[in-house]
Amino acid sequence: MTTALERPSTTGPYLATGPDDLIRRFVREGDHVHAAATMSRPNALLNAVCRTFAGSGSMTVSTTAVHSSAHALALSGAVRKVITGFVGDTYPSPRPNRLYRELAEGRPFEVEMWSLLSYTQRLMAAALGQPFATTGSMLAETDLRHGKEGKLHLVPHPEDPERTVTLLSPLRPRFTLFHGVAADRRGNVVACPPLGEGAWAAYAATEGVLASVEAIVDDEVIAAMPDRVVIPAARVLGLCEAPLGAHPQSLRTGGLAGVDGYLDDYDFLTDIVAACKDPESAAAWYEKWVGGAGSHADYLERLGGTRRAALVFPAPPGVPVAVEKDRSPADGSAAPTEQEQLIVLGARAIVDLVRERGYDTLLAGIGTSHMSAWLAARLLGRDGVQVQVAAELGLQSMDPEPGDVFLFSQRHAERSQMLAGVAETLGGAVAANPRCLGVLSAAEIDPDANINTTLLPDGRWITGSGGANDIASSVDCVVIAVASARRYVPRLTHLTSPGLRVRDVVSQFGRFTRAGAGDAFELASWLPPVPGRGRAGKDLPDGPEAAVRDLTGWEFPAASTGVSGFLTDEKAVTTEELVLLRTMDPEGFYR
Repeated sequence: MTTALERPSTTGPYLATGPDDLIRRFVREGDHVHAAATMSRPNALLNAVCRTFAGSGSMTVSTTAVHSSAHALALSGAVRKVITGFVGDTYPSPRPNRLYRELAEGRPFEVEMWSLLSYTQRLMAAALGQPFATTGSMLAETDLRHGKEGKLHLVPHPEDPERTVTLLSPLRPRFTLFHGVAADRRGNVVACPPLGEGAWAAYAATEGVLASVEAIVDDEVIAAMPDRVVIPAARVLGLCEAPLGAHPQSLRTGGLAGVDGYLDDYDFLTDIVAACKDPESAAAWYEKWVGGAGSHADYLERLGGTRRAALVFPAPPGVPVAVEKDRSPADGSAAPTEQEQLIVLGARAIVDLVRERGYDTLLAGIGTSHMSAWLAARLLGRDGVQVQVAAELGLQSMDPEPGDVFLFSQRHAERSQMLAGVAETLGGAVAANPRCLGVLSAAEIDPDANINTTLLPDGRWITGSGGANDIASSVDCVVIAVASARRYVPRLTHLTSPGLRVRDVVSQFGRFTRAGAGDAFELASWLPPVPGRGRAGKDLPDGPEAAVRDLTGWEFPAASTGVSGFLTDEKAVTTEELVLLRTMDPEGFYR
């Protein structure tokens, strides 16, 4: 492959020697920089921001989600404020991160939380030069409205004074940071879907784009693929090469310009989660991989060639792939765990709802919810019923790779029938589709099915909305969550997502359902629970009424009577269901 980085250029963007050079040349203390997200972020550029402005506490950073290596933003002390929709961890399952226990109090930085679609709509408004965006997400009816004075407005509907319209102010960073597959010296940047927020952030920036790419190639290489240029040269102020510039996240390249794609580095992601459990180990991780790595070249050297080669996807013939897991047949003989029983009951509920109500699309939220959605799609497929599974960053009609439980894996992208972005998925496939069923999880859920994924009762941070508010605001939903008195609560600590469209809630011992918003939930099906984590040897509820009483904080006048006048006994989890589930999750992340 011919590279062109060393060639002199009289026109076009500044060609930097690396991410640090690019950031130092353009970005100033106190700036607002936006880290554009596809299925990954421009992590090499963000690391450079952290190194350049460490300890300044001055920067404003916007990005769809703060997880994995973006924890460097907190550890560097460079950031004053973050504008986002999710703060926590995503691999192998969504969870809080100890760094943000006091996030609601403004530590380690001030945070401004949005839902994923409303966040993207704000970028679109800026990119289109509009004074406001409109949204159907119910921000004003939830606690997401707080702290948005001057940015979120309710105005009378011009055609119906009894209704209101929600307006959002545009999101306009000074610079947008972007990592692409390749670029020419003129600054045309090539990227492959799924594109997340797409090119909207590139047009939203008041100054322009600072881009890193896997390779800068000759102009004629990019000229031969104009349909793959996502960001035009006119928007690009500066450009640099940064191989593995999205690491530890993945990058899909489609082999364009001869550039290899790569997978998420699951071992690296796991190490970050472990390091952040303790302040000293978190500081040590930051010093090793960000602060003490003086450049992206140093970062790559610390990774090592063997590790980098193991991430290449699809792997070249004859090259072993270290991240591939054992694909031996799953064993369905061992009894299901509490979480496995929950996932199976969730999948059964989804199957029933698809058959009863004719849904054609499942929007899978991350966690036990996406595992149930995947299992339901497989069970329906065996009976000849096709339902499409989508994920918020742009994956549609997914056929998940068995053995990889991460919702946003590039393996699943390669097996999807359509790859798009947030607007097309949370907008077109969800909000504009009355035949979509949202499949969600919850940290807290109240008797009206309102959902909390933001704050615990003691003030500790959970994760935030992500796309959950957008989904719950616009389509019918089923919530899949282990029942406990701390999760099924009489009153929420924080209202993240509205419950108006939630008709069904699935627990590890059965399915609650209701006729419609405002009606009371009743337990409609029953399967004796199995011991959960930390409850081995403890007495389990001996019946439906005892389960509702002992495992929830909800109250029902007649818990043992279903909405049809009787309670359905669920059959025990079958070997077939367990084999299918354990084939998807051979390492037992969801056991």
